Amino acid sequence: MVLSLNSTGTQVTEFLIICFPGMQDTQHWLSVVLAPLLVLALGANFVLLFAIWQVASLHKPMYYLLAILSLLDVILCLTVIPKVLLIFWFNMKSISFSGCFLQMFIMNTFLPMESSTFLVMAYDRYVAICHPLHYPSVITEQFVINAAIFIVLRNFLATLPTPVLASRLNYCASNVIENCICANISVAKLSCGNIYLNKLYQFVSVWCLLGSDLVLILLSYCFILWAVIRQPSGGAATKALSTCGSHLILVLFFYTLLLVFIFTNKKGKKVPSEVPILLNVLHHLIPPALNPIVYGVRTKEIKQGIIKLLRYHY
Repeated sequence: MVLSLNSTGTQVTEFLIICFPGMQDTQHWLSVVLAPLLVLALGANFVLLFAIWQVASLHKPMYYLLAILSLLDVILCLTVIPKVLLIFWFNMKSISFSGCFLQMFIMNTFLPMESSTFLVMAYDRYVAICHPLHYPSVITEQFVINAAIFIVLRNFLATLPTPVLASRLNYCASNVIENCICANISVAKLSCGNIYLNKLYQFVSVWCLLGSDLVLILLSYCFILWAVIRQPSGGAATKALSTCGSHLILVLFFYTLLLVFIFTNKKGKKVPSEVPILLNVLHHLIPPALNPIVYGVRTKEIKQGIIKLLRYHY
């Protein structure tokens, strides 16, 4: 049953996710791209996590931070993409009321957690390059524990009201979500009540969390760039720029994809509805697929650790 009767009339008990409203007959072809990307993202992150867990030389704070990032990527992938593929392949569009808001909570919490992890990793690189003598005493295992607690508590407390506010709305009419996921506004606009507070809180929380992270990350890389330029050793400067440059590109890609999604959503009817929906899905898939490759495989110690594991097992 989709609707149940109560004292106020009908009440939604589950939602139907239809993904792309204007592409119902052809949207399943997107799985040709999404499925391999999912396999790549999960495979690369699991290999990275396994290598960091098994190889003793990788038991260092900077790699623990990378493990946190990989764990967040895996959770985000598994929260969104399998359900999208089930819709494409088996037309399994229904999702329970509680399941929808659980998905909304995970997405709204773990994406800012990933942003905060990028911030802590940028600080790690800042200390390593700008204050190398202080690095062993500043970036310790206790620092990673404190950073993890900060990442979880900050984003959990700041984003929890978003799904709570949405779940307390009265859903008494349509239960069809014109999106591939239970995004806050896509769900809230199905209610019979006023959703101004929902929109306002999401806007403020997103810009406060992700906006502050982005400013501090860019500031960290500005200090890094200035320190690298001043280094007398050209080889060391080139290596630092190569490493930090690839990291910064990935961080900017993460935020750019998010900003494009936000602004295309704001444009409303000027942009086809399929565009923000697709960007929302890709934002939960492309960064998780690229992060372990750029942060992990391109790092000499991790590459050696993975090779060591392969030689040991085969």
